[in-house]
Amino acid sequence: MNRKKISRALISVYDKVGLIELGKNLEKHGIEILSTGSTAKTLREAGVSVIPVEEYTGFPEMLGGRVKTLHPRIHGGILADQSNSEHLSQLAAQEIEPFDLIIINLYPFTQTISSGAKYEECIEQIDIGGPSMLRGAAKNHNSVAVISDPSQYELLNTALDSGGFTLQERQNLAMATFRKTAEYDIAISEWLAGELNQNDWRAKVWKKIADLRYGENPHQAASVYFDGTNSVGISSAKQLHGKEMSFNNYTDADAALRAAYDHDEPCVAIIKHANPCGIAISEEISQAYAAAHACDPVSAFGGVVAANRPVSMAMAIALSEIFTEVVVAPGYETGALEILSKKPSIRILEISGYKIALEELRPISGGILIQDMDLIDAKGDNSSDWQQVSGGKVSAEVMRDLEFAWRSVRAVKSNAILLAKNGASVGVGMGQVNRVDSAKLAVERSGERASGSVAASDAFFPFADGLQILIAAGISAVVAPGGSVRDAEVIEAANSAGIAMFFTGVRHFSHA
Repeated sequence: MNRKKISRALISVYDKVGLIELGKNLEKHGIEILSTGSTAKTLREAGVSVIPVEEYTGFPEMLGGRVKTLHPRIHGGILADQSNSEHLSQLAAQEIEPFDLIIINLYPFTQTISSGAKYEECIEQIDIGGPSMLRGAAKNHNSVAVISDPSQYELLNTALDSGGFTLQERQNLAMATFRKTAEYDIAISEWLAGELNQNDWRAKVWKKIADLRYGENPHQAASVYFDGTNSVGISSAKQLHGKEMSFNNYTDADAALRAAYDHDEPCVAIIKHANPCGIAISEEISQAYAAAHACDPVSAFGGVVAANRPVSMAMAIALSEIFTEVVVAPGYETGALEILSKKPSIRILEISGYKIALEELRPISGGILIQDMDLIDAKGDNSSDWQQVSGGKVSAEVMRDLEFAWRSVRAVKSNAILLAKNGASVGVGMGQVNRVDSAKLAVERSGERASGSVAASDAFFPFADGLQILIAAGISAVVAPGGSVRDAEVIEAANSAGIAMFFTGVRHFSHA
């Protein structure tokens, strides 16, 4: 295999992890090293022979370090095509030696902005010379190998022992470099856009985690990617046991996590085909699971279970008795994982530090929709902001159930009706093209449990007919956004039935 020998290298790194060992290995292989500023100082102090860049260029570092490698003697040596005799003769005329290896890593811009640094400090962490040299070397990968991250040092050491890099290896390094500089530029432009309150341009980088067996259906190819941010979501979950995750496993697990973490109390959500078939809160996570499962045991078969607390032994025992596709939680108590792992196919995921994203991205043909995430934190989500429009004073127990139902109905696809009792859903009507059918479905699924339950509707009742179905089933109170032109008709129906109705003034409508 044809390898290109490395004779001359330029090193300029901010992250000096592994630098000394690397410098000594380069020197051992007889490679001439040019370096800049603190990189050169670190190498010299370790006994590695280094030619300072300013000595080679004959031009001092200036402007507080902003200018040190932006010089023809540097970029000529990087960009010269060493298979082009005209390029080589031009280098010789200017007494410029070509480079075979460039080792650069960039100023820590993303870490700086994440730290909350001031604007001026962030500006100073925008690297100019580094990206210029990286891009030049990556373009000229036919002649130059480019190392853009300390994680590549092991690959470099192997190449040194083998006599240099192959063309394919240099191509792969070039691709990694262009990706690195692209991510860097995106981070800067997105940060500056935020500082200037500009939203007319958006960019994002996703990194593949894995290929999936298939997508929603067997004929669809699919993969899962991580967005590279500090957000912690289902893509960050660690799989502890079970078969590979599927496309549908990911979407349902994501929905289940969101539903569970919409509540502050210990909560379990069971999701099937993106809709909840049970949500419940309790003082103990095992009790929450039992109540969530009791909502719709038939649909829970083969479902996805999420908990916002570590899975206890008691929950694991109950869960192990039901066929479950996925369970995801922030942890597992001693013995719980062992119990669940006896099921060979169940996918067991652990997620630490889960945070609900602040934005939602939804592809459309030829573009993408971006909206703020529908968080349960708007004015109107707290019962203290609600307006009671019918009925008498309700008990603290009923109010707690109304609050639970309101937080839970957000997870249901519209049109959505959720019936709840004692901190647990007892009937869910979802995804219907009118609110009457959703009300019928919620009542049908709850059966006798509808009597004395409370109801939540994700959007207003356009007519009284949907509410009347719930009243006939025996609900004791209802919460809805209000805002229909026929609110008076709906309120009159509630008053006639003697039930309490609360308007929130905010809706939680979900199409997908």
